[in-house]
Parts: sequence; structure tokens; C-alpha cells
Amino acid sequence: MRFSTLLAVVALACTSVHGAALTQVSNYGGKATSKAQMWVYVPDNVKPNPSLVVAIHSCESSAQKYFQNDKIPWKKGSDGKGYVTIWPSAPQSCWDVSSKSTLVRNGGGDSNAIANMIIYAMDKYKVNATQVFVTGGSSGAMMGNVMAAAYPDLMSAVSVYSGVAAGCYVGAGVAQWNNACANGQSTKTAQAWGDIARAIYPGYNETRPRMQIWHGSADGTIAPQNYQEELKQWTNIFGVSMTATDSKDNTPEAKYKTSNYGPNVQGIYATGVGHSCPSHLAESEAWFGLVK
Repeated sequence: MRFSTLLAVVALACTSVHGAALTQVSNYGGKATSKAQMWVYVPDNVKPNPSLVVAIHSCESSAQKYFQNDKIPWKKGSDGKGYVTIWPSAPQSCWDVSSKSTLVRNGGGDSNAIANMIIYAMDKYKVNATQVFVTGGSSGAMMGNVMAAAYPDLMSAVSVYSGVAAGCYVGAGVAQWNNACANGQSTKTAQAWGDIARAIYPGYNETRPRMQIWHGSADGTIAPQNYQEELKQWTNIFGVSMTATDSKDNTPEAKYKTSNYGPNVQGIYATGVGHSCPSHLAESEAWFGLVK
């Protein structure tokens, strides 16, 4: 009896330690026409009024695949610091960052669906409204830029890896590939890029999310020129110069250069790194202020 009791206690302990799981929310509300799915991970050690991180997957992926990918560190971060994570899943192979429905606030597209997920999570999990953050890689990074432009009031900071400026992928269809943008041929002035972002949510003049932008110099899928176009867009949004206020070589690691453009825009350029630039949990969490 004692042995069986011991086994039961051990089993119960294991269940409590490993009880948290990625779970689908079938009805997260809102009026978006996009069929994007919402998946959420609430760690066992979730904090009261937790922070929220939205981790947006790349093309040819899904919420489940992204969650299970060892190179995507946000489950680890969630377990370590007790914040909730949303893992949106695109209704097509890539996120729609091209159509009018996604490139305007409350237009019904994929960006609208993700915004609805955030609103749902804020209520359901009693999320701290000042601690909502967005991250993603490749197509997910493109969507991160769109979310920052369309729903700046829903998030405090964004960290994107190997993406493009909001509106760069504009096209006639849903999730339409844009060769000119991908190849770095869609170049504009900082003012023009800023105007494109502002047009996604016309009339908005309140606080914008702080932007952290990562890109690799050897990216053969989303050309490195897109790093410069993103910086143009967000420095213009924040009314600062494209001349960095400070830069550090070999930061956060060898061949990476971190440049700050005031307190709200940071660029990290990785020499010799291809597509997509690897996630750096500690640096993204630090940008978000998730340091405890």
C-alpha cells in the first residue's frame, strides 16, 4: 500500500508540473471574417494579472508546429516567467499581410482576428493591459509590423525577426506573395513608409508600441534591404532620425550589431545570418521588460 501510495503521489506531482498544454480556443469572439485559429498556453506558474506574448508563426507552419519547434523559445519563456502566450494559426499557408482587409484596422482580415484574440485573452486571463507584446518570424514578423500599425493601442512592444515594413506586401489578393517587396525593391522614403503605417489606422495619435527589428545580412528569402525599410518606417513614426543614437558591435553575440534610434526603435543586424534570423529570447524579453 505504501508503495502504491508513493506512486500516486509521484504521478500527481508530475501532473502538476507538466499540466500546462497548448489549447485551442474555438470561439474567441469579434467580427473578423478571417478563419485564423487561436491557441493559448497558460503555464502552471502563471502570475496574477500576467503579461501576454503573441507568437506569430512563419509560412508553412501552424500554432502547433511553432509551439513544438525547439528554436522558438516562447514556451520556455512562458514557463520561466509566468506569462501567457497566444499562438495564432493562419487560415492559409502564410499570414495575409497583403489584402485591404488586413491592412486596415477592423477590416475583417487576419490582423483583425489576432487583435480579437488579444482582446479575448486580456479578459479571460486578466492580462495586464500594459504588458501585451507581439513577436514573430518571417511571415509572422510581417504580421507583427502590421499589428503594430493597425492595433497600436493593444500592445506595448514588438520584436520581429526577418520581416518587412507594414504595407510593403500590399497586393490585390489575400496572402499574396510580393516579389518586389521580398527582393528589397520596394524602397521608399521614411516619410512615405510612415504615412503607409499611419493610413492603416487613420487618425490615431496616441502611444505606439516600441519596435525591435532583427534581420540577417545573408537572407535570401526576405532581402536585407527590408531591414532598412522597416527602420525608416518606425523611426518616422516616432519622429527620430535614421542615424543611430548608439550602436554596439558583437551584441548580443559575435557578428550581430545592435543599434538604438532613441528609446523606442532598436535594430539588430546579423552579419552572415540567413533566413530567418534566430529568435533571441533574453533580448526580446528584455525589450518587452520581461526581466523577472
